[in-house]
Amino acid sequence: MPELPEMQALAERLDAVLAGSAVTGIDPLGFTALKTVTPSPTELVGRTVAGVGRRGKYLVLDLGDGLRVLVHLSQAGRLDIESPAKATRPKGSVVRIRFDDDSAILVREHGSQRKAAWWVLGPGDDGPLAALGPEPDDEAFAELLMTSDSTRRVHTVLRDQRMLAGLGRGYVDDVLNAVGLSPFCSLRSLSTEQRSALVATIRSLLADALDQERGRTGGLSEPKLGQRFAVHNRVGQPCPRCGQPLLRVSYESYEIVYCRHCQTNGRTLADRRLSRLLR
Repeated sequence: MPELPEMQALAERLDAVLAGSAVTGIDPLGFTALKTVTPSPTELVGRTVAGVGRRGKYLVLDLGDGLRVLVHLSQAGRLDIESPAKATRPKGSVVRIRFDDDSAILVREHGSQRKAAWWVLGPGDDGPLAALGPEPDDEAFAELLMTSDSTRRVHTVLRDQRMLAGLGRGYVDDVLNAVGLSPFCSLRSLSTEQRSALVATIRSLLADALDQERGRTGGLSEPKLGQRFAVHNRVGQPCPRCGQPLLRVSYESYEIVYCRHCQTNGRTLADRRLSRLLR
């Protein structure tokens, strides 16, 4: 899933291309992808893009007078910049927005899941943005991690967009490995030093990832992202800290990757899927 660095870099690229362009057409291509009824997408035709930004993992197109379009790419959504605009309907298409310079952006989704979505928001309506927590560069983000006595698993807390916005499984796997924390530990169990290291590592790792992402051209059209991850999606490969093989905890639709030597004091974390297979 594209996370904060990917979405921030994408917003910057789109802002450079689309700011000042007028919308000439919107083609809803996914039957259930549009999550709002009013305003109608047709009300956006003729409006000029004031800018493109980001909040959490949401792309935000500002069309003036309080009108905004949100795009969430979910697990496997991608965005292509078309120049000239096309009339095709590729598999997994979500929406195509056309502009007066004969360009377009196409949101589509790889794989079988259909979770990528978009919203048309009117003045005063924040839609799903209203439920988002603070982002890593906000002081409120650091304060929450430094003071929370939550007993939830730290991996879960860091991915909960209602508490902390912008992180997903990829960067959380890498952060926890870099700090040497078990994904199953709780915030309550962490010392002040561990909490400080967690905040600093999150900010440093995301800043480095954003610098790398800004150097990549185009949109987010590749079927797979995250080649820069040091731990995530690298089960069986050497841990970047100690060289031991990385392990995983498997769930129905995702996995958590960790190092037994660096993060769990040699303990293998319970894997319910593997346990079922061994019965």
